[in-house]
Amino acid sequence: MRIGTMFSIKDVSVHDDGYGLYSMRVSYDYDIDRIVGRGITDDDALSKAIMKEAMPFMPAGRPSHGFGCSAFCLKDTSDGVLTGRNYDFRHDTSAMMVHCRPKGGYGSVAFADLENLSANDPKRFRGRIASLAAPFVCLDGINEKGVSIAVLALDSEPTYQDTGRPRISTTLIIRAVLDKASSTEEAFEIFRQYDMFAASGHDYHFYVCDHDGDARVFEYDCDTDPRSLVSVPADAVSNFFNIHEDKVLPHQRNGVYGHGRERYDTILGKMAEYEGMITEDIGWDILASVTRYPDPEDVTSDTKWSILFNNSRCTAEIAFHRRLDERYTFSASDGRILKGC
Repeated sequence: MRIGTMFSIKDVSVHDDGYGLYSMRVSYDYDIDRIVGRGITDDDALSKAIMKEAMPFMPAGRPSHGFGCSAFCLKDTSDGVLTGRNYDFRHDTSAMMVHCRPKGGYGSVAFADLENLSANDPKRFRGRIASLAAPFVCLDGINEKGVSIAVLALDSEPTYQDTGRPRISTTLIIRAVLDKASSTEEAFEIFRQYDMFAASGHDYHFYVCDHDGDARVFEYDCDTDPRSLVSVPADAVSNFFNIHEDKVLPHQRNGVYGHGRERYDTILGKMAEYEGMITEDIGWDILASVTRYPDPEDVTSDTKWSILFNNSRCTAEIAFHRRLDERYTFSASDGRILKGC
């Protein structure tokens, strides 16, 4: 099954700079609870736990993020639900569309940053092997029940809960939600089952939306000890705590509370401007309005990919490396490319 997964990797769009968008179908059996059960106490333990599950015969790269992102959820003119997401990170990377359908779980498509697996060319043999870990390092995705999830970085100290529950990490909780949640509320219940370990020395929050338009950000409140999990209704999110929105100003760092208020305000302004006229094209216009460009002084610059999830149709439309006129739509249920240009 691992060999079949390795050789399911295909080019979707590879550019002259050598970076590209690829797709992969995961056919081997995996178990998130088995990974968690190995004990996740730090980054090394996390890497080893993933390695044993995905590729026991070769070390995996460790996820390492300092990214800045933006996301939003809105309803279109036909009452369909759309969720937009920009993934911003300075380092060059390829991306992998990962299709999973675990036993007893839901089909989903999600997207992994291949730089984190040292697999920017996943068609090479070592890249194929390293890509076996891709299901466990995805940063955003949607499942066949219309539940989408995306992780966004914060500026606070990394969350490390220790209440006696099983401990899970940043990207493993994304996989758990995609595999098991049929609504935003169910996703929140999954979060509540675990203690959180924010991997790679950064803190994060998670934006979740479902087919009914129940859009919330799940945050581990930096003003509580221990870091309490909260669920905050949110039309948009960036790189600050929505629960502490009143403490955040645009165009500056705001201590532990975060940054990116200007992108958040831009999104809400666009949503108000187009109220009652929302279409997928408008969704892409909003994503374009908060697209970021390379800045060697800012690790959270440069939009690597933009995605418009259709939570009603259970699809993901992605544009890679700011090529917003070159988009590919994937079905969450079976991973097929439904549309490409």
